[in-house]
Amino acid sequence: MKIAIVCYPTFGGSGVVATELGLELARRGHEIHFITYSQPVRLALLNPNVHYHEVIVPEYPLFHFQPYELALSSKLVDMVKLYQIELLHVHYAIPHAYAGYMAKQMLKDEGIDLPMVTTLHGTDITLVGNHPFYKPAVTFSINKSDFVTSVSQSLKDATLKLFQIKNEIQVIPNFIELDKNTKDSSTPCHRYVMANPNERIVTHISNFRKVKRIPDVIKIFYKIQKKIPAKLMMVGDGPEKEKAERLCRKYGIEDKVIFFGNSNEIDKILCMTDLFLLPSETESFGLAALEAMACGVPVISSNSGGLPEVNFEGISGYLSEVGHIEEMAHNALRILKEDAILATFKENALLVAQKFDIKNILPIYEELYEKAINIYR
Repeated sequence: MKIAIVCYPTFGGSGVVATELGLELARRGHEIHFITYSQPVRLALLNPNVHYHEVIVPEYPLFHFQPYELALSSKLVDMVKLYQIELLHVHYAIPHAYAGYMAKQMLKDEGIDLPMVTTLHGTDITLVGNHPFYKPAVTFSINKSDFVTSVSQSLKDATLKLFQIKNEIQVIPNFIELDKNTKDSSTPCHRYVMANPNERIVTHISNFRKVKRIPDVIKIFYKIQKKIPAKLMMVGDGPEKEKAERLCRKYGIEDKVIFFGNSNEIDKILCMTDLFLLPSETESFGLAALEAMACGVPVISSNSGGLPEVNFEGISGYLSEVGHIEEMAHNALRILKEDAILATFKENALLVAQKFDIKNILPIYEELYEKAINIYR
């Protein structure tokens, strides 16, 4: 199949999922065309089946905000005709499904019928999409898609509650490439660079937005390090980072907390990690938690959104109500205090992650693509 993938090319979960999906499809022989405004951060162009096409938005003084959707839809039309693309898979309802629909209509006028699959990831529904300014466009885009998927049952339920959706929504969970983690496990894990042998390493990875409850991460770790020797690795960047740094200074733990910023070496960081913290207000799925579990790292998380579908209570970690810092810290210590208990949770985390191996998820997408393409044959 010849498939065009449209996504945000950033460190966010939707961009990572879209990129990894495309790369695995390419390895299975499909021709994949990434169409976006910059090269996705995890995109490797060493496979002859992988192509990247940059969407350029010309600057024009008339526009206060440059019309990305217009440039994207025009680029889609050009690439579909040039490469005989058979299917369009867009990640995020706004603006990608909206631009995809416009491209479909332009192509239809030229006698080309192009099926479109839209994957909903979370923010496009619960935050941006639910805004009164965007809600009609989001509803329209979802209903005009040939097939719609969501990354969790929780997100599907939220979509059906917030919007007047006529289309069926199929839940296809996010995934992890376990083979990559297995290969990386052969590389020595230099824990001594970050911590002393008697110290536990706790990690948080996110885009440091308010929804991630970054102060809660610091407060939970503060309680952990009062009971056992520990270090905290904070990976990512965003508007809450400075507040977190100030909180570390307030608690006098700045020497125990390392801020990395954005990183392309997540696997190396997770291989050193003993426990992952994700106390978010909500998560559409919890891809960061799954990536941790795939490296054998148990998770302490909130029980909000799709997280209970990923982090299994008492098996891969523990779940608590949003904001229950005391309970999260208590559960963290239950895992970390004894080597034998920690080893069991590490083993269980990896076993749970195996359910979400890309090899289990990819055939579901391939079947969906075939169904979509057959509509127009």
